[in-house]
Amino acid sequence: MIQKTLYIVRHGQTELNRLGVVQGRGMDTDLNDEGRKQASQFYEAYKTIPFDKIYISALKRTQQSIQPFIDLGIPYQKLSGLDELAWGIHEGQPATVQNKAAFLQIMRDWLDGRLDSKFEGGESPNEVEIREREALDVIMGHPEEKTVLICMHGRAMRLLLCILSGKSLTEMDTFPHQNLVLYKVIYDGEKFEIVDFNNSEHLKQS
Repeated sequence: MIQKTLYIVRHGQTELNRLGVVQGRGMDTDLNDEGRKQASQFYEAYKTIPFDKIYISALKRTQQSIQPFIDLGIPYQKLSGLDELAWGIHEGQPATVQNKAAFLQIMRDWLDGRLDSKFEGGESPNEVEIREREALDVIMGHPEEKTVLICMHGRAMRLLLCILSGKSLTEMDTFPHQNLVLYKVIYDGEKFEIVDFNNSEHLKQS
C-alpha cells in the first residue's frame, strides 16, 4: 500500500508579488531579496526532513525557493502540471480599478461554479485541474518516494488542495496562503488528509 507525506509550499516572494502585479504561468520571474530570505528560513526549519524527491513547476521561482534542498543532492523533477494558472491578457499588468473589477468578476464566476471561465489567453480552473491530476499521477506513481517536497504557486496550490481533499474547486479560497507557506498532506493508502494547514511558523525565525 502506498503511503506518502507531501510537503507542499508556495514559492517565495518575487518583485511582482511585492508590487501586486499579476503573475501567472506566463511570467517566469526570480525571487527578490525577501523571497530568498524566506527560502533560507524554510530550509533552516525543514532541512532535517528526509525528503526522497522534490517536485517543482517549470517556472524558476519554484526551484529558487527550494534550491538549498537540491544542493543537498535530493533528486528533483520539473512538472509543468504544477505551473501557476495562466491569467492570459492580465499577466504582467499592474493592479488597476479595471483589472480588479475583472478579477472580482472571474472569482465570482468560479465561486458560483462557472469553472470554465477564464481570461483571454488564460486558463480556467477546470483546465488547471486536468494538468494537476496528470502531475499528481506522476508524484503518486513512485511508491518508493515516501516523503516528498512540492513547490508550486498560490492559485494552483489552492486548486491542488481541493483535489487532494475531495472538495469542489469552487472552495479554492478556503485555502489561504502567502509566500513560502506550508501545507503538509498525508496519504494513508486510501485518502489524503491535510495535517498542517497554512503553516508559516518558519517565517517568524530571524
